[in-house]
Amino acid sequence: MTSKDNSKAALIDSLNGLLADSFALYLKTKNFHWHVRGPQFHDLHLLFDTHATEVFGLTDLIAERVRKLGGTTMTSIGSIAAKTTIRNEDDARLDAMAMVKQLFEDNTAFVATLKSVKELAGEAGDNATDGIIDDWTDQAEQRAWFLREIMA
Repeated sequence: MTSKDNSKAALIDSLNGLLADSFALYLKTKNFHWHVRGPQFHDLHLLFDTHATEVFGLTDLIAERVRKLGGTTMTSIGSIAAKTTIRNEDDARLDAMAMVKQLFEDNTAFVATLKSVKELAGEAGDNATDGIIDDWTDQAEQRAWFLREIMA
């Protein structure tokens, strides 16, 4: 394998990690949408749904980047679970502000992952992935910003 092949393989692997994180972040955000309660119920219920929809919208775009690069994507819930860095949260009675805090941390970590993938795209000479990640990063930074302001 050449250095360029290795860079491309590393990029595909990192995009699959990003895809796993997208699915996991979507499900966690949707779970919080379904289970949020308390005085901020209405606003958080709507915000979490908006965020979940935005994150879910990334999944197809990320998977298609993997395929365009000649790679294969994950094929099952198990493969997503094995690759994600998003921490599970199964407590349906979690306090609303704890939900906000977790999603803030997860979206902040997602930004860091995006920046790492962008670096690999640059190394692989993949201008398309490099460029599109800027939009995805801006979206994730906005989600983190909204959540951070709720915690203030």
